[in-house]
Amino acid sequence: MMTAADSTSHGSPLRTGFLVIGRKRAGFDPEWGREMATAAWEALGQMKLEAVRPTMPVVDERSLRSALDELEKAGCDCLVVLQPTMGDGRLASVLAQLWDGPPVFWATPERPDSPKVSSCSLVGAHSFASIFRRLGRPFEIAYGHPDEPATRRQVSTALRLAAAVVRLHRAKLGLVGQAAPGFLSMEVDPLQLGRNLGVHLLQFGLPEFFDLVEAQDDQAVEDDVARVVDLGLPFAEGVGQSDLATNSRYYLAMRALLSGEELDALAVRCWPELPNRFGQWPYLAMARLADEGEIAALEGDVDGAVCCLIGRLLGAGVGSISDWLEHDEQTITLWHPGHAPLSLCEPGTARLGRHFNTNTPLVVDVRLAAERPITVFRLWHCDGAYRLAARNARTVVPRREFAGTNGLAVLDDGNVPAWFEALCHEGMPHHVTLLPGHHADTLKRLARLLQISWVAGL
Repeated sequence: MMTAADSTSHGSPLRTGFLVIGRKRAGFDPEWGREMATAAWEALGQMKLEAVRPTMPVVDERSLRSALDELEKAGCDCLVVLQPTMGDGRLASVLAQLWDGPPVFWATPERPDSPKVSSCSLVGAHSFASIFRRLGRPFEIAYGHPDEPATRRQVSTALRLAAAVVRLHRAKLGLVGQAAPGFLSMEVDPLQLGRNLGVHLLQFGLPEFFDLVEAQDDQAVEDDVARVVDLGLPFAEGVGQSDLATNSRYYLAMRALLSGEELDALAVRCWPELPNRFGQWPYLAMARLADEGEIAALEGDVDGAVCCLIGRLLGAGVGSISDWLEHDEQTITLWHPGHAPLSLCEPGTARLGRHFNTNTPLVVDVRLAAERPITVFRLWHCDGAYRLAARNARTVVPRREFAGTNGLAVLDDGNVPAWFEALCHEGMPHHVTLLPGHHADTLKRLARLLQISWVAGL
């Protein structure tokens, strides 16, 4: 086993099976094939993952079955398949039958100084890919010399995408209550969520969550309040340190639910019941959790929680959920009551305040950091199927300030009204997810791997 000292999703490393399909009979340039296989293995060792190689070479169906069984027992999340010299094309169907996730077919180049065909590696990968497509099975493909940085980026991105699909299919989400009143398009069918995305939804009643909030140990609450004070966030008028204890109870309760139920993400119906019962909104708690890489989506938005989970699985971070408040030809005004992670926000602009509508604490009034690349995206369900849309953008200084989380995004290719109209006609809810960095192309590939519709809208 080869390891690299990093992880791709919330503490667990990306474990990759390395499958080299060889030849049972002589052909092509075996020395070049061995050189490419060694270089590819060493390249994986330089990526941020763990690589596992079967103990026996793969040359036929029996050895392929044995190798895949070994990789499955090793807990591999994804699989890279290399044919350094073209192998038996009949093995593609066996691979499709035995490996559930999308494989990454990596083809290596011909020997550059040889007048003869040395590998047919790309032909072999192409053959496997065409068979997978006709079987209705998704896959990723990469091509290039293992020593080339561009090739390593291709392979790394493809493996991250493949692993995201597998881990999404294993994910477990929690929902406290249901979607907020009137937000009917954010209600989910747990069986559709499982059928389309493989996600298991565990539901909790609001009374259960009330009990969990109230059951938090007083000393633990006091200790957590001290941690919040250490953040040094200023208070708006009418808000003070005495308001922190309730939010610490929210924070500890959501953390307890995430860890105790082994949830990958959580969605909470934050209104009207929580402020009515406890006199506070949970938005500071949600912002803190997001900065720690945890997901607690507001307003019972389960699909929004899935969007944040996708961001984490792709290594982009959990991001933030926002309303699409208004727009013009080039820009979208982004706003929500005040729960964005501070890592997305302008340093020094955050303060703890009251909700703009109810004058009730505790929200984070803050401005999204300007001149940063972001991705505006959403995954949602409509007409019994899931859809995904994303656009690259950059943040700029807002034209005016709002209480809560406030930002202005300039879309890279403009035409915002046309995109908005297309999304409305596809049934997209009013929430979008903001991820740091540009990931629209990666998310489009993810939609293909998940076999869900991509909404371009342009």
